[in-house]
Amino acid sequence: MTSAITQDQPPQPPKGAAPDDEPQEAGVREEEYLYRDESRLQAGSLLTSRTMARRLPSLVRRSVQMAWRVDRGATIGLLVCQIGTGVLAALGLLAVTGTITALISSGGITERLWDAAPQLAVIAAATGVRALLGIAVVWLTGRLRPVLGRAAELTMIEAALGAELAANNKPGYNDAYDIADRGAQVTPDLVEEAQDVLAATATLAAGATVLTVLHPLLLPLLFLACLPQAAAYVRSARVIYLAGLETSGRRRMLGKLRWHMAYQESSEEMRACLAGPFLIGRYRRLAASVNAAERKATNTGAWMGLAGAVAGGIASTAVWAALLWLLASGRLSLAAGGGAVFALQTATGSVRGIINGGARLVRTGWYVQDWQNFLDNAHGQAMTDSRGTAPVTAAPERFEVRDVTYRYDGAPKDSLSNVSLHVRRGEIVALVGENGSGKTTLSRLLCGLLQPTEGDVAWDHASTTDLDPWGSWEHVALVPQKFTYLPLTMRDNITFGQGDTSDAALLAACEASGAAEMLPGLRSGLNTLLTSEWFGGQQLSGGQWQRLVLTRAFHRQAALLVMDEPTAALDARAEHRIFAGLRELAKDRAILLITHRLTNTNSPGVRPVAVAGCSG
Repeated sequence: MTSAITQDQPPQPPKGAAPDDEPQEAGVREEEYLYRDESRLQAGSLLTSRTMARRLPSLVRRSVQMAWRVDRGATIGLLVCQIGTGVLAALGLLAVTGTITALISSGGITERLWDAAPQLAVIAAATGVRALLGIAVVWLTGRLRPVLGRAAELTMIEAALGAELAANNKPGYNDAYDIADRGAQVTPDLVEEAQDVLAATATLAAGATVLTVLHPLLLPLLFLACLPQAAAYVRSARVIYLAGLETSGRRRMLGKLRWHMAYQESSEEMRACLAGPFLIGRYRRLAASVNAAERKATNTGAWMGLAGAVAGGIASTAVWAALLWLLASGRLSLAAGGGAVFALQTATGSVRGIINGGARLVRTGWYVQDWQNFLDNAHGQAMTDSRGTAPVTAAPERFEVRDVTYRYDGAPKDSLSNVSLHVRRGEIVALVGENGSGKTTLSRLLCGLLQPTEGDVAWDHASTTDLDPWGSWEHVALVPQKFTYLPLTMRDNITFGQGDTSDAALLAACEASGAAEMLPGLRSGLNTLLTSEWFGGQQLSGGQWQRLVLTRAFHRQAALLVMDEPTAALDARAEHRIFAGLRELAKDRAILLITHRLTNTNSPGVRPVAVAGCSG
């Protein structure tokens, strides 16, 4: 039997989908992908030549401070190399003037060459040492780059982990994290670009010193010649940077669409539900709008660059005309004029290097500022500021919420209002209620993960606000609806590096959860890597992961066990096994169970509590 469907053809986009380079329909639903915070656009619009000149010193200082924190030796070496480069450049330029003076003086050619020999030796030595210093700069920068990037990432992760859980629910917080991640990635660029600016500045200082010695008029003429190109380059950089900011939300959405269309987690629905063809069409339209915006910015930047080049050429002509006038009028000797030519070329290249490198540095600085802004935001919501440090010296007996009200940031209504609940060790409390009634929120409050808007949460009459959060969570075991599975071994996925990691302890927890049935099928038992992405690993099914997460909770000898729909992915036999063993687990634990299945609340010893009257 033949089929009319060709099996090996990829899904086709919906009819009418625009090609990548055609921006029609590009504005579709773009409002959904705009970031809430427009401060970055406002800041980017202020990227002018004056702003760049004002920000450059602080950015260079910041780059030096960041480099100093991760590798002081390399930082000192780089600074010494840059200073040495500037000194050697000045010596070389002065030696050029001396060489020309010797060569055009009176006397025989041999005598003149001997007179020029010391200056030529200085030029050769300066050139060679500068080359060696350049190699040292490349080596030291290569040492710093990877360390800086990892340090920036770790700093951001530590700040995120140290913030209150409620911060993750605030509008724009997770977007800010994604934006800050770009800043962490370009942190090494900040240091490298700062080195370029420092190198150009050192060389400029050398050239400017020589020009000032030769004739004071040459230095201001040099800067006037470079101003048009400087202004054009900065304006071009601003246009491109603003285009990147304006499309950042759409580019982030493109990344999310690529992830969903290509990765295993959603691969079935991409095909069976025809989500793939639908998303390809959406991707094409969204990509077309980004392409159009970036193309427009590139064209505008090119026209600005052309205008700057023309104006710069006219200004450079004026500079060289002024130099010829100085020579013709006798205000500058021929030897000094020759030295001035070399100094002008050196200084002109240095000024352009400062302008080009400075514009890149300022642009990178905005990304690094996004990173810093996230750190400030996270540190402003740090648990160390909002909570106490009282230790939990013994496993609590009673967990209680008292007249608690909770509202998520930006929500129009309370998720919980005047709710009270308690559970003691040895008890099993089952929360029942409709979707959105606040059951999960209530459980997170009881765990101390969230702090109430009003009311109090107490463990043995001690408010969770006063307790050390990390110390208190040693007494909590949580089975969330959306659980974490890491590309690590089964052992690490169970223990997270905590508690008794012996095989005996892990096997006992596996028996309680039913995960022991999985072990014979795992290549290396508890040491099997639980991912198929790497060699030797194996992937688990949804139900198997559910058992592993239950094992994780049972392994923790915690006084409070919170189970949020713990058997949603289990078959009936495995579910019965879990609920039949609750009484045994509750001997030394307080158990809070969240379930939609009322039959699960009929187990012996389970006290059902209805959660209602919330925002839903």
